[in-house]
This record gives sequence, C-alpha cells and structure tokens, in this order.
Amino acid sequence: MNAVEIEEAVSKLVEEGFHAAEFPYAFLEAFGNKAATIKRLRSTGKNTTNKSDVEHDGVVSVLQRNNIHIATCTVGGPDAVADLLIELTDSPATAKHKAKFALATDGQMVHAASLNSDEPPLVCEFKNLDDHFGYFLELAGISTVRQIRENAFDIKATGRLNRLYVELLRNNPDWDGDQRREDLNHFFARLIFCFFAEDTGIFHGNDLFTETVRQMSEPGGGNTHFVLAEIFRAMDVPMKDRESANLRSWAGQFPYVNGGLFGGGTTEADVPKFTQIARSYLLHIGSLDWTQINPDIFGSMIQAVADDEERGALGMHYTSVPNILKVLNPLFLDDLNDQLKEAGDNPRKLLNLRKRIARIRVFDPACGSGNFLVVAYKEMRKIEAEINILRGEPERATDIPLTNFRGIEIRHFAAEVARLALVIAEYQCDELYRGQRLALAEFLPLDNQNWITHGNALRLDWLKVCPPTGTSGIKLHEDDLFQTPLDQPEIDFENEGGETYICGNPPYIGGKKQDKDQKHDIATIFSGRQHKNLDYVCGFLLKACRYLSNTDRAALVATNSVNQGTHVPTLWPAIFDCGCELGFAYRPFKWANLAAHNAGVSVTILGLRKRSVEPKYLFDGDSRKGASNISPYLVEGNDDIVQTRSQCFDELSSMITGNAAYDGGHLFLSAENAKGIASQFPELRGHVRPVLGTSEFIDGRLRYCLWFDDDELHLASSHPATKPKIDAVLAYRKSGGQVARTLAKRPHQFRYRHTCESSQILVPQVSSERRDFLPVGFLPSKYIITHLAHAIYQPTLIDFAVLSSKLHLTWVVTICGKLETRIRYASNLGWNTFPVPPLSDQNKSDLTRCAENILLAREAHWPATIAELYDPEKMPNDLRAAHDRNDETLERIYIGRCFKNDTERLETLFKMYTEMTAKEGSKK
Repeated sequence: MNAVEIEEAVSKLVEEGFHAAEFPYAFLEAFGNKAATIKRLRSTGKNTTNKSDVEHDGVVSVLQRNNIHIATCTVGGPDAVADLLIELTDSPATAKHKAKFALATDGQMVHAASLNSDEPPLVCEFKNLDDHFGYFLELAGISTVRQIRENAFDIKATGRLNRLYVELLRNNPDWDGDQRREDLNHFFARLIFCFFAEDTGIFHGNDLFTETVRQMSEPGGGNTHFVLAEIFRAMDVPMKDRESANLRSWAGQFPYVNGGLFGGGTTEADVPKFTQIARSYLLHIGSLDWTQINPDIFGSMIQAVADDEERGALGMHYTSVPNILKVLNPLFLDDLNDQLKEAGDNPRKLLNLRKRIARIRVFDPACGSGNFLVVAYKEMRKIEAEINILRGEPERATDIPLTNFRGIEIRHFAAEVARLALVIAEYQCDELYRGQRLALAEFLPLDNQNWITHGNALRLDWLKVCPPTGTSGIKLHEDDLFQTPLDQPEIDFENEGGETYICGNPPYIGGKKQDKDQKHDIATIFSGRQHKNLDYVCGFLLKACRYLSNTDRAALVATNSVNQGTHVPTLWPAIFDCGCELGFAYRPFKWANLAAHNAGVSVTILGLRKRSVEPKYLFDGDSRKGASNISPYLVEGNDDIVQTRSQCFDELSSMITGNAAYDGGHLFLSAENAKGIASQFPELRGHVRPVLGTSEFIDGRLRYCLWFDDDELHLASSHPATKPKIDAVLAYRKSGGQVARTLAKRPHQFRYRHTCESSQILVPQVSSERRDFLPVGFLPSKYIITHLAHAIYQPTLIDFAVLSSKLHLTWVVTICGKLETRIRYASNLGWNTFPVPPLSDQNKSDLTRCAENILLAREAHWPATIAELYDPEKMPNDLRAAHDRNDETLERIYIGRCFKNDTERLETLFKMYTEMTAKEGSKK
C-alpha cells in the first residue's frame, strides 16, 4: 500500500466508529496486513501470532512481532488510556518481540509511542486519528520525514484529488488523449487555487467556492460543469467589465484573478462533465482545511495524480526540505545568512544585502512541481523579513519577484503545479511576515507572466529561459502554460544585475534504460565526445557547466555513479574542458522518498563553478571539511582520473578474466550428467572437471565441463559419450561469428584454457552491495574458472588478504562503479590500479596468517555457501572477526593505524596511486 491508500483506510476506520474488540485488527489491516495475517493474530492457543501479555478485564490487546503492541479499553478513569500506554511500553513482551510502536485507545482518545526513535508520544482525539496516520507509516515499511508525520494534509488532499481525477477520466474518455489531458491538468490547477483561496480569505465569505458549487449544482452532478465554468469565467473578468459580461449573480461574488490561470477556456466545453460521484468527491475535497497546504510537499505529491505510470506510487514522491537545503545552503543561502549575521544592525549593510537578495535568480532546469524553487523562495523571504525587522520596516512589501525563479519541466501538469506552488508560497510568506490584511490586499490580481517553461530542458536554450544578464527573459512558445497569449512579449527580470544559481534534482535514468529520444538528447549534448552508457543526469551536468560561462554557480543532485567507474573518464574530462571544478560536494548518501521498503537511491550533490581560488568544501553526513581540491571521485585530491592498466603493481599477482568457452553451452554438463559419464566411462573421469563462475561460486551450485588437451581431439570426437557434444560445438562455431569460426579446428576445447598447478583465486564479477566484504575464493587446481569471474593463477595468500579487505572493496566500489546496485569488479580498473606499499617479510607473514584465518573460519561452517556466510545479517562472528583482523593488519601497513573512514581510505589510496603512476612515468 502507498501512503495515500493508508490514509484513506485510516479515515474509513475513523468514520465507521470505534469498536473495541475489532479496532486492533482494523488498524493493522489499514496498514496493509493481509487477511491471513489478521486471521493468525485472531486465533487462540499455540497457533496464534498474537504475543501480547497485557490481559485484564475491559482490555483487548494485540502484539504483532516486530511491529506494534495495541490495546483498547472500555473501562477506567480519565487516565485509563495514558496508563494503558505505559503498561504497553513497559510490557516484557513489547521488548522481547521488538515492537516499534505502542498504541492505546478507548475510542475517545488515542495515546501512542514510537519505541525506536526520538519522536515524542502522540496524543489526539480518536476522531482525528486519520490526521496523524503519518506517525505510523513505518508499520507499512514506509520511510518518512518529520514534515509528513506532523502534517498529513498533503497526502490526504492528494488522495482525494486522485479519486476525482480518475472518476472524471472514467466519465470523460475523450479527455484521456494528449491534448485534452493537458486541459484536465489545467482544470485541476484551477481547482487547487480555488480551494486554497476560499480557505485563506482570498475569496470573501466562508467556503465561497465549495458552497457555491454545492448550492448551484444538481445533486446528480448534471450541471456541475456549467457552474464551474461560470465561476472560472467570473475570475477572468476585471471588475470594471463585470456589468457587460452578463455574469450570473452567484458567480459575480468571485474576485478578478487573471494571471492567465482563468484566462480563456472558461466555457462549458472547457470543464469535464461530472457524475454524482465526481461531484461528491469535489465537495469532499472542498471540506478539507487548505490553509494547511505545504507547497513544497504537496506539489511533489500531486504530480503523480496526472501520470498513469506514477499513480501506483501516489503520495510517495516527496523531496524533504532538509535534502533540498543540502543543495541550496552551500550553493548560496549559507552566504546570505553569513552576510546577514555580519551586517548586525548596520542599516547600510542590511540594505545592501536586501538589494542583493532581490536580484538573485534561481533556475531549476528540471523543476518538477517546483519544490526547489519554492524552498529557495521561502528561505530568501525569511532572510528578507529579518532584514526588514532589523531596519524597522516589518510590514514592507517584498522586493523578491517570483519571476526571478525560473524552471523547465517536461511534464505538463508538474509545470502547472510548479507555478501554482510558487503563487501559494508567495501568499503564505506575505501572510506570515506582513499579516493577512496586507497579504490579501496585494495578492490579486495575479501576474499573468509565466516563468515556468514546459519543454525538454536538454533541447532548450537555457540562456533564453534564464539569461544571466539583461532584462529580457523567456519568450513562450506553443507549449505555454496558463493559456498565456502567444504574442506575449518576453518576460522581464526585475532588479537587474544579480547572481544566477542553477539547482535541482534532474532525472537520473541509466544509459541502458533510456528510450530513443533520451539517448538522442545525450548524444546531442556530448556531440563529438564519448558518451556511451552515461546516465541521463550527465546531460544536465554538462549543460550546466556550459551555462556557467555566463553565470555564477550550479548545484545538482546526481546518482553517485557519475563519480564512479567508467562515468569518471567519460564525463569529467568534458566538465574540466568547460573550465569548471567542484566548489563543494557531498559524499554519497541515501536520497529517500516515501516509497515502501525503499531505502532510497544513493546520490551525491555536486556544486559546480568556474575554476576559482575560493574555498572548497566536502560534506559527509553532517560534517563539512575544507579541501584544497575535490577530485571527480569526491575525495580531497587532484583531478587525476584513474585509467585502466594492463598490469598490476609489483606486490600483487596478475589477474585475468576466466575461461570463455564459445561453445553454445555444449561443453558444459549438469551435475547429474557429469556423474553419469564418470561412473559409466571411467576413462573419461579425468576429462570431467567442475566449473565455477560468479553465481556458481557464491550460491554453491555445482556445474561441470568437458576438458581435453590439445592432442585429445580424436578421443573427444569419437567417444560415444562426448561425440554428440563435440559435433554440436563444431556446428555452432562454423555457423557463428568470426571468433567462433577461428575455433572450429578445436571443437573439443574452450577458447581460453587457463589453469593452475596448485591453487587459484576466483574473484566474482558482481557482488551484492549489501555485503561488507568482497567474497573471493581460494580454490584447488581441479576447478575451471569461467569467463563469468576473474582469476589469479598461482596466487599468494597476500593476494587473497588484499582482495578480502575493506580497503580494497572501498577502492573497487569507487573505481569500478556498479552494475545497477551491485558491486562490479573489473581487473584492469579495480586490481591493476590498486596501490600497495612495499611489503616487508613480516608484513607478508602477517597477511598470510590473516588470509589463512579467513579460510579456516569459512571451513568451520561447511557446507554453508558463500552467500550464506557473507549475508551481513547472518555472518558468523568468527568469520567477521577474521576479516576485521585482516583489515587492521593491512591498514596498519599503510598508515600505522586503522583508517577512520572510507574517505580517509580513498584519500590515501588516490595519493599513492598518483605517486606510483608518476614514478612509473618518470622511468619511461
């Protein structure tokens, strides 16, 4: 279930009234528990999964393991519910079964506690429980943020609007095409404005919009479209023209709004037809308290309503304000706040800062529903308001124009909502800082200029959308918003001469997941340069760098893949060629939304600017560290890019890819076939060898192959057990490509035939990112390693110790990158580039002993598979301890102590890499 569905279920539970015996089960069902789960909780005796130990008269209690302990009471004094909550939280069963929440209620009051967090207890009336459903979202596996827990309005409103949207589409199938779908999106933008306006006093009278629709429309919904069209028409007619417009008297109560929001498209044909159900939904939405809307939250959520593919995740799309501020603060807000602090109460300095703020332009080239722009606007208004108070001008009108906040958005409805969100944010800031009287007096009519562009940002000229100099701005084209006339002049920037900052969270989209148009966009942006498999966000990064030739700075969210693996040598030379550098950056962190069971994608924030001597900063979590330079790998160091190498450094053994067969699968045998051949034909036992690739090694699956020497073609092709397979290989190779055809003369063999005399190391090509260590195998000579793994033949245990270390894993994740989310290993990038200091005999002895201990710990848990042994939640203690000792031993060889964190590991390794490659270069 998504957040909207849960809110609706909790609302329904409240509406149906309180039933003490049923409430615990109904509550759990509202959060997605299935009927079978509820049935087991209801059962009694040894089959029950109800672990509650709270049992006394008048109390019904249910404890679901790892979830919640719930109890209802029907008797007791005024403190009965509070006392019951204490009993639940102190219950031994609550601790034993690791309940995350405790909840007590008598149908009048609800008391709840989050047991694994610092969240304060929840106390509310039962009738308002649906307003606090966000407090319990973790019960459904949904990660959340404080803003949602404290204010459920935005999810509630999104859910109600979604039901109306779906019902109108069902009853107006002709509105489901591309053209009319945009009309429907525009219609919803109008509705949202009206709901907000009637609850904030912008419309005079209590619930003017909702009550007018209720009174003037037919209960069956038949004329609702006419009533709405007439209201919309009224808001497009200036007061001086009202008499000649022949407006219905009930529509004449509405003010002139303009702003393009109600311009044109106000006939009955411009409003979808309503059913009785749709009308009911509309009135229900109007009954909500729209003063609670958060434009930075609501906009992100509502955009999913108009997207068929995203509707399943309704209410999940939300970028938290703290995450947005990670972008905006170091980009420019920190500097503004520092200047405010430095100004003190100096009137001249405060005035200069206010003028500076009024000239700042903020541009989001992938603005979605405008949350970055809204947060930037609100934060700037907060600083301006403080300046006005310090200067004794608390009621002064703002100098910050909305037209200085520019955006591009490819989705029509999101672009509509972006402008509306900014309009709402402007009113809320005016009300907060100047009072409702002044806010209302200056809010209407709206400015009819449109500063959000609907289009593809990678195909538009950003200098025309947000020119850094001059007053002329974007000229709208056929995809204009809010029905702006096509002959509108270019929009002027107000307060000329200021800074321009680019910000945002562009779409990531991996290279292999891009459609034809997206691949074309990247090819166009990187014209003449290598761009294969680059994430879509790379187009925004490079375009931002080119734009910086004319403006100030940029800060964009990007997947951490742009600072790993093959992205670095492909993307970053293009960025450096633009004369740009990283002024600040965040080490990778989780950028989570509200999706169920979604830990969030791992991202970074890249603060780009033209090369400068100004300070640079690296952020890691909540810490900030100055850096002399920030490398493309997001560590302090120079801009050297790690290139593939054909050989490893001196202390290590050579690694190659395992054996590729080019056989069509015919030389391979199942375990059953191999056993049958070996038992029936003893003369072939030496020619049946076990094979391992990545999956076979990790999962413990047995597979075999036929293995013949060069001079054994006759045996292989004539023996009745092997002849059919050899014939099949020959046919496959003769009909194959150029490489396969060159192998036709030896159909009894793999293309490559690497083996060892005594031992070998297998290195998986991919490994789960969940594992704390890279699981490598130290194997006897009987195994054949396939091309689906890397191999070191005749290795030392030092090689094994290095490969098994956290130090090497950190390097591999950064240099080799990932395949989807899994760790990808490449010998020419991960192994051959890994710097190892000179090792003394004692060092080698210590590492050898560490490697032996790891292997002995594994052996002690035979027949557990590698997957089982290296499951981070189930890893045996002795195996983990052996790895920890290996890490400590290796890291002391590097710096004399253990590294503090991965950042220090990488900084040391990059410095060594630079020194060692420079030393090699000087020898040539």
